Amino acid sequence: MSLLVSKFGGSSVASIEKITNVALRIKAMKDQGNDLVIVISAMGDTTDELVELALKTGERNNPREMDMLLSTGEQQSAALLALTLNALQCPAVSLTGWQAGIKTDGIHSKARISGIEPDRIQSEIEQDNVVVIAGFQGLSPEGNITTLGRGGSDTSAVALAASLGAERCLIFTDVNGVYTADPRIVKEASKLKQISYEEMLEMASLGAGVLQPRAAEFAMLYNVDIEVISSFNNEPGTIITEVGKMEKHRIVSGIAHDINVAKIALFDVPDQPGIAMTVFKLLADNKINVDMIIQGGVRSNRNDIAFTIEGDELNRALPLVNKVVEKIGASGMSYGKDVAKISIVGAGMQSNPGVAAAMFEALAEANINIHMISTSEIKVSCIVDEIDINKAVQVLHSKFHLDAID
Repeated sequence: MSLLVSKFGGSSVASIEKITNVALRIKAMKDQGNDLVIVISAMGDTTDELVELALKTGERNNPREMDMLLSTGEQQSAALLALTLNALQCPAVSLTGWQAGIKTDGIHSKARISGIEPDRIQSEIEQDNVVVIAGFQGLSPEGNITTLGRGGSDTSAVALAASLGAERCLIFTDVNGVYTADPRIVKEASKLKQISYEEMLEMASLGAGVLQPRAAEFAMLYNVDIEVISSFNNEPGTIITEVGKMEKHRIVSGIAHDINVAKIALFDVPDQPGIAMTVFKLLADNKINVDMIIQGGVRSNRNDIAFTIEGDELNRALPLVNKVVEKIGASGMSYGKDVAKISIVGAGMQSNPGVAAAMFEALAEANINIHMISTSEIKVSCIVDEIDINKAVQVLHSKFHLDAID
């Protein structure tokens, strides 16, 4: 008998009819002799609707109460799914994140899982119940409800699979798997049979919305195999696993893009030790993640520094950056949200020279200007004008022949 952890996203449970279809699928898995732990997201647009309700109160800066509110969406869908399963004569029990023993740090709205005490889950499994757990949430050391950020149910599922020693973590979603590019932009995009942890982590971090980056990180750290699979058909999905288990390596596995990007530039920054620390520590202390960084050439003991952050963090970042400009004696700053990030990802890039040059050639031939470049062993990312992002995805997908990938 196998233990499987499965996660169903919000689009999979957006209505009672869809919840019933999910319940029938779970019952079929249970009837095959599997022990099941199900992690569930909020129904459809419930989280957005709860945010809108909160805004009507006039209070926008109380993260503790926002976590209390937003966590109810997953609790609602968990209870409804458990009720439906029981009506189908498939014994089930729903648990909140904290009832399931999920412990987090105390950072509201972006909490990280610090540990899991699975005793209650294991007890319910021993009673032959399907255990339905509200994703996206846990309990802080202070006893407060915390949420894990958008897509946090993915992280809940992978962390539970690691803690319970599950055979596999199934991520049920509204797509058939992981594609070489966004199929809405590239009609010829191919579904990947397999992708490595490292590639998936890069793809997720670079904007591919099929899996939350921290979920990919958990899977890699604890060697949890994931299958991304459709909630709406029975086609095989994409297996996310370690490189050694893959059939063969590809030079480039996929194209990722992200339009939630803002660029900030500081001018005439003093060229002396400690300046970069001053600039970026203030952002880090305020939980604003900096992505790409470029420092310009030195002139008269000064240079320019440009960097990118998430676009929806720009309003929070600007007052902090203005403080830094004044503190370090820079001459000024500029910012904009009219940029986007395009990336190529592939484990085979480590041993194949010329991949970055081919990327730059394709963008040049399409008359797409590059503002910033960042590389790692298995990815190359460029900042381009947002207006060019769809064209950039298409030309790179064609350049690396990803429509013909196995």
